[in-house]
Amino acid sequence: MTISVNGENREVDAGTTLGALVAALTRAPSGVAAALNETVVPRGQWDATVLGDGDRIEVLTAVQGG
Repeated sequence: MTISVNGENREVDAGTTLGALVAALTRAPSGVAAALNETVVPRGQWDATVLGDGDRIEVLTAVQGG
């Protein structure tokens, strides 16, 4: 199925969870936020959130600096 990740189309298997997607995108242990269809999903719900065809996901990683 096709989803949009940070504005780019990506093919993923049916049944893919938000947690699996985030893990594939970043190895950052903290400072990561994810939104599904413009709604922030709490980290504790990522593994239970199954993605659907056409979903829009934004994954943001905090960066230190000044």
